[in-house]
Amino acid sequence: MKSKTLRKDKVNIITLGCSKNLVDSEVLSGQLLANDISVVHENKKLDHNIVVVNTCGFIDKAKEESINTILDQLELKRRGKLDKVYVTGCLSERYRADLETEMPDVDAWFGTLELPLMLKQFNADYQSELVGERLLSTPKHYAYMKISEGCNRTCSFCAIPLMRGKHVSKTIEELVIEAEGLVKKGVKEIMLIAQELTYYGLDIYKERSLPRLLNALADVKGIEWIRLHYAYPSKFPIEILDVIRERNNICKYLDMPLQHASNSMLKAMRRNITREEMTELIKTIREKVPGICLRTTLIAGFPGETEEDVEELKEFLKEHRFDRVGIFSYSHEENTSAYDLIDDVPAEEKQRRAEEIMELQQEISLEKNQEKLGQVFKVLIDKKEAGRYLGRTEFDSVEVDNEVVIHSKKKLTIGEFVQVKISKAYDYDLEGEVVGE
Repeated sequence: MKSKTLRKDKVNIITLGCSKNLVDSEVLSGQLLANDISVVHENKKLDHNIVVVNTCGFIDKAKEESINTILDQLELKRRGKLDKVYVTGCLSERYRADLETEMPDVDAWFGTLELPLMLKQFNADYQSELVGERLLSTPKHYAYMKISEGCNRTCSFCAIPLMRGKHVSKTIEELVIEAEGLVKKGVKEIMLIAQELTYYGLDIYKERSLPRLLNALADVKGIEWIRLHYAYPSKFPIEILDVIRERNNICKYLDMPLQHASNSMLKAMRRNITREEMTELIKTIREKVPGICLRTTLIAGFPGETEEDVEELKEFLKEHRFDRVGIFSYSHEENTSAYDLIDDVPAEEKQRRAEEIMELQQEISLEKNQEKLGQVFKVLIDKKEAGRYLGRTEFDSVEVDNEVVIHSKKKLTIGEFVQVKISKAYDYDLEGEVVGE
């Protein structure tokens, strides 16, 4: 009789949801690796024996995807393909008590801030000296950098503070060390993320310190692009704009979720800003940083939203002509203040309104892209697919924005910058040739 071979544990991490979750998975990977535990992301080979599902609990669709993923992994465990299934992240943080009852076969549940506790499941110790160390799951030329955790805002629709807690900033020194470490790994573009970028520093420096942080990161040799995601419009620190304009390696790009444009909706959403104030802010941003790309995110179908509110939002989009727009259908989330309101817009109507708004934005996007015809842009090459190279300008973030289809007679390197002259423009993509060939 053959004795069973004792194989070494191999952990597969499955990440769902936003880029902030992705960073958490990368940090977990770095800690496991430092404890001599084999770890992979989204492993297709199925040669692992332990799975960690890092869940999202933001809106209904995300929760459904997270639950289905856990169930898929439990089925693999039932069939003897896995030894352990662990669950972490926002869904676990928010609904752990209910989920433990419904899915008793999950080996352990962890919240968003319980990394040391999770490591104990692997007989591993949390190594605090690994500042910023993580195993990147992105291509090596770009990475996300989380500058803070949690949020102090009280937007009525949002459950993130329930899952991530209060705002806690990392120090500038810690983030500079992290950036230097990323550069050593080959990273050229760093995307700054947080629940709320513009609040950065208020808790530890007693003032909004994003401008200081940006200058410190811009001084790190080897970083060619720094990109800003998720700025809150109320009490926006205008001095950020001076830094964006003055530092060559900070992209002229700002992701600033506005959520709506109707004053009645903004008030109901508890956004602490009016349409008029947003209009003034957008005007200031474009005056101080000529040519900046403005990306925003909107919500369709919030409780009480009328056709007049939708029309006002469409007029706002026509007036300001954002470069990039994303939209969510409202999700009625328990324990948020909006949960006390009647979710009175049917799901089909939410979807219809969202599609109507995106059709308008599609026209704006096409017109803006057509303005780029004949112009030359610095483009970062992200990948090669179907025999062609795909890249991005400084005005485009990963996955959510435009891509540039690049034609070149020469072999190009993933992660290099090339000058591209735009020859074709589409709704959401551009096409061009490498200059000088």
